[in-house]
Amino acid sequence: MRSHLANGDICLHAGDCLDVLATLPPDRFDACVTDPPYHFASIIKRWSGVDPSSRSSAGAMGRHSRGFMGQTWDGGDIAFRPETWAAVLRVLKPGAHLVAFGAPKNVHRLTCAIEDAGFEVRDQLMWLFGTGFPKSYDAEKALGKVTESDLFREAAAAASDKWAGWGTALKPAYEPIVLARKPLAGTVQECLREHGTGAINIDACRVATDEALVGGAGLLRSHYRDGKQAPGVERNGFEPSTAGRWPANILHDGSEEVVGVFPAQAGAQAPGHRRGSDKFRSVYGAFAGDVDEAGSTFRGDSGSAARFFYCAKATKADRAGSKHPTVKPIALMRWLCRLVVPPGGVILDPFAGTGTTAAAAIAEGLRAELIEREEAYRADIVRRFGGDDAPPVVTAAE
Repeated sequence: MRSHLANGDICLHAGDCLDVLATLPPDRFDACVTDPPYHFASIIKRWSGVDPSSRSSAGAMGRHSRGFMGQTWDGGDIAFRPETWAAVLRVLKPGAHLVAFGAPKNVHRLTCAIEDAGFEVRDQLMWLFGTGFPKSYDAEKALGKVTESDLFREAAAAASDKWAGWGTALKPAYEPIVLARKPLAGTVQECLREHGTGAINIDACRVATDEALVGGAGLLRSHYRDGKQAPGVERNGFEPSTAGRWPANILHDGSEEVVGVFPAQAGAQAPGHRRGSDKFRSVYGAFAGDVDEAGSTFRGDSGSAARFFYCAKATKADRAGSKHPTVKPIALMRWLCRLVVPPGGVILDPFAGTGTTAAAAIAEGLRAELIEREEAYRADIVRRFGGDDAPPVVTAAE
């Protein structure tokens, strides 16, 4: 197998990620940014010990074995197996970060597998969106279909009325993103010098603002606004900066539905407290007025608290003509790549899908090495990049 990057930017490997990863040299990649199967409907989880080859196409067992939206690649448990992430760990440089998307109801399995493989779990990001569709089972309608017999129809109708408005699922509105790191070889400073890994790029991922911010607690240029700090608080020598707000572990798609859940007047309700005074270390809605009895001043700015967070919104172009059911916004993927990959670095994506990670990497001046098992999605990747720049498909035989 060729180990260089085709065309300087992208290399696409065909095959199962465990098979391909076993052929790659250790300590190769600067980061892993990936969107593995969510295993919403897993034959492994629901019928442990049952031979999948014996399942029939009919019934619940057959339906669940086909996976999310009928996709067989979602029906297993590869993202929940420590050996998967151990194989990823081996090919990452010491101190390199892993970014992996999950699903709210089973992200604990993903996180445990990543941790059991030897990674240090550093954080869990939350990507909020307003386009989720609830897949709920209507309890009233279900009870109304209990029987078609005239003898029991009246009783069934009475039973269904009792459960009017009941269902089985909430509307999905966020996806968790696990942020982990391969253990350092020495200190952060040593990893940065030797491998360019171990830290995340705060300044490149700040949230843009027109406000001039100055240093506050922990010397962070995101805590106080110029002229708004509490009386007697030192500015620690920082000059006002418009570099942006410190990046948070919450991201959102910018939709009205999501923005609407944030407090509308965050700045006006958040007090600028004196150092060392825990009484005034509170959040939205806890105080009222301009000055409290102890003299803490309240910030007079206005605007939704949503402005504190990064905004990514999916577009039709993100899909690039693919029918893949879980394509992520390129803007979101670019932000994640900027966060964890050093300049000019190489990203690994063992579950490449339609190549969104590679598109984000190229846009950020980075390189990507992809692994994709499904032939249809490999075709999507080749089509996405097109022409002479399309990555050739590398197989184990090569």
